Amino acid sequence: MKVAKIPGDTSGNALSCAEHAIYLMLALLRDQREMYNCLQQEQIGVPIGQTLYGKTVLILGYGNIGKELAARLKPFGVNILAIKRSWGSHDASDLVHEKGVNDQLLDFTRRADIIVTCCSLTPETVGIINAEVLGALKKGGYVVNIARGGLIDYKAVKTALEAKHLGGLGLDVAWFEPFDPTDPILKYPNVIMTPHVAGVTELSYRNMAKTVADVALQIQAGGDIASIKDIEIVN
Repeated sequence: MKVAKIPGDTSGNALSCAEHAIYLMLALLRDQREMYNCLQQEQIGVPIGQTLYGKTVLILGYGNIGKELAARLKPFGVNILAIKRSWGSHDASDLVHEKGVNDQLLDFTRRADIIVTCCSLTPETVGIINAEVLGALKKGGYVVNIARGGLIDYKAVKTALEAKHLGGLGLDVAWFEPFDPTDPILKYPNVIMTPHVAGVTELSYRNMAKTVADVALQIQAGGDIASIKDIEIVN
């Protein structure tokens, strides 16, 4: 039996995740939760938000999602930094103002206003957003995670929020799922969390369903699964 996956760059999943990362960034910068409170209090013209324009965004992990995010951030007028384990000739690095490798994480973090985690969860990346990285981030900086919950050290990020060093946290993934809605981290007004829906769009689901159906038809017709396009064999 063979197991295959549908690459995110062909299914629309990576594109959808990139859009969601931008949504979380804008929601934090414009203080979405406080805007809702102002509506309830019948206030207008507040709060004063921040623009994405002019910010420095660090993309941690420059795979399919990272590339889609860089492409969509560029028109916002941001400075894009990206870190990847190693860079190849087909990495669309022209979208990035400066590229680095893992050893440069702290240096890049010191210059970032926003960190977006887009990397895979591996033994090397578990808790990569830890106390040291958060301490290097500019005071008032933001962290957005649309990859895997385990990339962020829960205790470290909670401490940074409590100390008001971290300006905001945008999460689409959690350390444990489903996440406890009474968890103390959700009590902070500068934390926005969505229920693991970054890749859940009509576009990505339609494309994935079409790919599965196309592959089934090709196999039924006697096609060699190893040569079928739009999927990657993983075993």
